[in-house]
Amino acid sequence: MIKADVVIIGAGAAGLMCAATAGQRGRSVVLIDHSKKLAEKIRISGGGRCNFTNINVRPECYISNNPHFVKSALKQYTQHDFIALVDKYGLTYHEKTLGQLFCDQNSQGIIDMLKAEVDLGEVTWRMETPVMQVEQIDGGFVVTTPTEVWHCESLVIASGGLSIPQIGATAFGYEIAKQFGLSIVPLAAALVPLTFQAEDLWTDLAGVAFENVVVSCENTSFREDILLTHKGVSGPAILQISSFWEAGKTIEIDLLPDMDLEDFFRSANRDSLLSNVLADILPKRFLHVWLAKYGEIRPLKQYSAKELQVISTELHQWQVKPSGTLGYKKAEVTRGGVDTDLLLSKTMMVRSVPGLYFIGEVVDVTGWLGGYNFQWAWSSGYVAGLNI
Repeated sequence: MIKADVVIIGAGAAGLMCAATAGQRGRSVVLIDHSKKLAEKIRISGGGRCNFTNINVRPECYISNNPHFVKSALKQYTQHDFIALVDKYGLTYHEKTLGQLFCDQNSQGIIDMLKAEVDLGEVTWRMETPVMQVEQIDGGFVVTTPTEVWHCESLVIASGGLSIPQIGATAFGYEIAKQFGLSIVPLAAALVPLTFQAEDLWTDLAGVAFENVVVSCENTSFREDILLTHKGVSGPAILQISSFWEAGKTIEIDLLPDMDLEDFFRSANRDSLLSNVLADILPKRFLHVWLAKYGEIRPLKQYSAKELQVISTELHQWQVKPSGTLGYKKAEVTRGGVDTDLLLSKTMMVRSVPGLYFIGEVVDVTGWLGGYNFQWAWSSGYVAGLNI
């Protein structure tokens, strides 16, 4: 049995930040991961460009059964703290839509930076190392791998969620939580495309895109682009709303949020076909399918005011009832996780099990699209690293 102060299971974003923070405090740290490649989720993020945080991070941008839980970690380690780390390593970045920050050196730049930070803490690496068993004993924990047995005072579970199993995601973290009697907030794929029924009219419109639309689900709305696909609907606004959508719910799409369509019709050439009038503001392929349900397309002047009002209302309030999602294979994150009421928000330690910590995606904290989930990984990893 080999002794260490800390064992961290999971060398993703949260685990790397935690290992670096604890190691640089002088703690002896072992970082264990079952994967061959380091931080694959960072590597593929943002199409390989790594949207590493967002300048607009705030607690309201996170979903959890306890919406106040994130406040302490986000305050202790902010987006500006991580940006300062990026600056320290000479990495450059650029801002895109809605405050998203992307690394100019792509994902590998961020991975190399984090690895260097971990190495500064003289952390012991154990990649390609599955964990066979975790046990609690007097004075700490025992972590068994195929080749070694580690005894530690503090154990950190940073093993992620169920999203993107093709790069190694597993239910390991949830299984450990259950082993210690912790409850799990129901899990679901989040930041994920939504699907239509196979017979739905809109499945003929794959590839049609709409810019700057408003997508709503009950009392939550996002304004960004959407894309119709062979299986349903995707794009940033849809990924955002997917975190709030549940089976059976309807989403509403306002395709023209800045336009008074009835006023637009009044000022248009009334001798033109309705399809030609609308083609100036909506994709032609979409109009061909959309207008078919109103019968033969006529000149604008042949539509009554009531008919135009109905068309206007439906374009502003397009009701879509998804049949489901594309699941964890296409989800960026997992909604739900270890119940935050069971954790100390200032340290991420389990209230009932001193020395046991859960950080990152495995916890019931889900951020918006756009760098928010990485910031939760940095913040939760950092505060745990300060306290283990």
